[in-house]
Amino acid sequence: MAYVVTESCIRCKYTDCVDVCPVSCFHEGPNFLVIDPEECIDCDVCVPECPVDAIYPDNELPPEQAHFLELNAELAKQWPAIETKKPPPSDADDWATVQDKYQFLERE
Repeated sequence: MAYVVTESCIRCKYTDCVDVCPVSCFHEGPNFLVIDPEECIDCDVCVPECPVDAIYPDNELPPEQAHFLELNAELAKQWPAIETKKPPPSDADDWATVQDKYQFLERE
C-alpha cells in the first residue's frame, strides 16, 4: 500500500505533509504535490497534516479520485523531490474548498 495525493491539493499545495514525512516520497510540481509509491513507507503521518484532506491510502481512494493513483506514480518520476515545508501559494486558501480542480493541474 502507498498513499496518494488527490485533487484537493491542486492549487493549494500546502506542504505540511512534507515536513513530517520520514522519507523523501513527496515530489513537487508547479501547483500540486504527489507521492512516489516506490518511496512511500506507508507510515500514515502525512494524512492528518494535510489541511485539505487530500491524502488517502491507495486502497481507500474515493472512486472519483482513483485516477490519481496512476498520476502520482507518473508525475513522481518527472518532478523533483521536496523535503522541507515551503509557504503555500498566496491564493491557496481561496482554492482550499474548490471542487473539480483537475483542469487546473499544471504538469510543467
